Amino acid sequence: MKKITKAVIPAAGLGTRMLPVAKGIPKEMLPIVDKPCMQYLVEEAVASGITDILIITGRGKEAIEDYFDYNLEYNTKLMASGKEHLMRELNAIADMANITFLRQKEAKGLGHAVYCAKSFVGDEPFAVLYGDDVIVSETPVVKQLTDLYHKYGLGVAGVKAVTPQQIVKYCSLKVEPIEGNAYRVDDMIEKPSPDKIFSLFSILGRVVLPPEIFDILEHTPRGAGNEIQLTDAMRELAVTKGMVACDFVGKRYDIGSKLGLLMANVEQGLAHPETGEAFRAYLKELALDL
Repeated sequence: MKKITKAVIPAAGLGTRMLPVAKGIPKEMLPIVDKPCMQYLVEEAVASGITDILIITGRGKEAIEDYFDYNLEYNTKLMASGKEHLMRELNAIADMANITFLRQKEAKGLGHAVYCAKSFVGDEPFAVLYGDDVIVSETPVVKQLTDLYHKYGLGVAGVKAVTPQQIVKYCSLKVEPIEGNAYRVDDMIEKPSPDKIFSLFSILGRVVLPPEIFDILEHTPRGAGNEIQLTDAMRELAVTKGMVACDFVGKRYDIGSKLGLLMANVEQGLAHPETGEAFRAYLKELALDL
């Protein structure tokens, strides 16, 4: 079985839930304390053994490419001011992995975005990290999924239980326990109506897929939202080949929403070594007036 060394990060969405700021700044580049959301995704992939990353972008996403590149102006300025350590830190961001970019010329959905990675992936299994989801965990979630892929030889979906109100906006999986936090996936549906909910388990931001997914995506019709849904392709994969669900361990933030980004900044601001102590004192004082 081939080792998983490639990851795809779809980041071409407009980010309408984050307007008006998303009109000028890609939502993936909005900060959590002092790092853009996209850096958290790349770091998770690298910590999971990924060496090659393809980021699927769209119009107006050039800032993502610029961020994962050397900045000669900063290098010159930092060298001249004796701050070589800062220069090395900035350059290390670009050197974390072999990062390439591909523009999704037409917004046809997550399934189409993943299909755009066909040439990059080739005949290898690969991870997909959804651009809206930052997950903080002791063991990277992609690593949790790749471990199960190597154990069972099947595609793996990272899942968590959500509320009945949320499940109709996400996807719902029909599952049976295998062991521990692993489940067999028998079926799934994107944005189910209340009468078609299989369970409250939903895919939240991470999947590991075999290359056969591209043959399925090639004939997957448009589904919910008149888009090519990755969930529909994974449903066919689950029914014909089998899939595994991993109830992953980690805290997930929906950074495509204003509340999710605020929660990420508060909680990670408290955990940050430079801001934690002072920020905690500030919040305690602020709480007195709430």
